[in-house]
Amino acid sequence: MKIYVFGNPLVKADNLPVKILPELKKTFPKIEFEIVDPNENFPPENEKDLVIIDTIKGIKKPKMFGLNDLQNIQKSPNSPHDYDLGMHLLLLKKLKRINSVKIIGIPSLLDRTKMIHLTTLIRNVIST
Repeated sequence: MKIYVFGNPLVKADNLPVKILPELKKTFPKIEFEIVDPNENFPPENEKDLVIIDTIKGIKKPKMFGLNDLQNIQKSPNSPHDYDLGMHLLLLKKLKRINSVKIIGIPSLLDRTKMIHLTTLIRNVIST
């Protein structure tokens, strides 16, 4: 199984997924974690069912999101800055380039309890 990891190592508010990657690799040695930039040829050709770890602003603990959750988020397209990962994934779904997406969202701060919750979410994903 492959899990895509998003995050900018240079931006403190967005680098947590990259920072915790060594611990995730140690905890889940059979999972292939791949750091990607969602703006550069993502997803790879023939990848139809995606699992992503990304920082989600405004959540207090790790949470699972799917395409339906993304559709329910209201955004007004006033500027190119509103074009984000959610919009990109919904467009890929509409174009039939992907079938499903599971986004494991993590808050920008993660303590030991939240890390345990994150590993539980990952275990749930790999068991389905």
